[in-house]
Amino acid sequence: MPIAIVVHGGAGAWMRGPDRLRAAVAACHEAAATGLARLHDGAAALDAVEAAVRVLEDAPVLNAGRGSHPRSDGSVEMDAIVMDGSTLGLGAVACVRRVLHPVSLARLVLARSPHTLLVAHGAERFADEMGFPRCEEAELKVPEVGGESADTVGAVACDAAGHVAVAASTGGILRQWPGRVGDTPLVGAGAYADDASAAATATGEGEALMKLVISKLVCDLVAQGATPERACRLALDRLEARLGATGGVIAVDPRGRVGVACSSPAMPVAYAVGDGPIVSGMWPRDFMADRGRR
Repeated sequence: MPIAIVVHGGAGAWMRGPDRLRAAVAACHEAAATGLARLHDGAAALDAVEAAVRVLEDAPVLNAGRGSHPRSDGSVEMDAIVMDGSTLGLGAVACVRRVLHPVSLARLVLARSPHTLLVAHGAERFADEMGFPRCEEAELKVPEVGGESADTVGAVACDAAGHVAVAASTGGILRQWPGRVGDTPLVGAGAYADDASAAATATGEGEALMKLVISKLVCDLVAQGATPERACRLALDRLEARLGATGGVIAVDPRGRVGVACSSPAMPVAYAVGDGPIVSGMWPRDFMADRGRR
């Protein structure tokens, strides 16, 4: 099976100047390169997507980890999820504070907890009991940005054994109500992975994405015979038709076929398949000529 990885830096307006655009695309490229190197070394898809999302969480230009948006009270709460398509193993956290890499805390929930989703103080207590590193809130480098906000980061991958996995992380939406949980840590909404179909993760208007259970929808469409590319497009068409909402989706199936679609104005993306090069840019602007090749 050809290895493959796709990462995104969040769907949104992205009208924040060329420097921010370049930084977002560069972060996605680095994340894809990090995950791809793991895959070439024989790592499992789950290891690759966690490594890729950690890179995205370290990029202040993206809304996860260091770049998380402040809530209405000025503090930061973050959500993350990982899912292994080979076992349907799942780990997620929501409303966690003072953590630089929520995706790795979600992975720890999968590995060391009998539960699948831990939230707020319970997730933080779990982190402390497991010796998971914490940070000061100031280290998250929360940016004060305008209304042009991007949402969520994520990665999907297929490893050499044909197993798929997904990881996603978010700092939520700008000035959200404390305790608000969006689609990202909710299985089937923010992310889903199953070797019987595909791995997918979504970004955009979280309240709408969770109503459509959009990541599971993408995987179901692949199981019904759609390519990952077509499944992503069909899911966003349904999102707009049913709820009048926009967003972005990335996917990969166990054959190493990748899919990307975005109905929001823009989404930084990077992907690679097999021994091919890493392709990165802003979707759809930098990818229009490439759409027919997937």
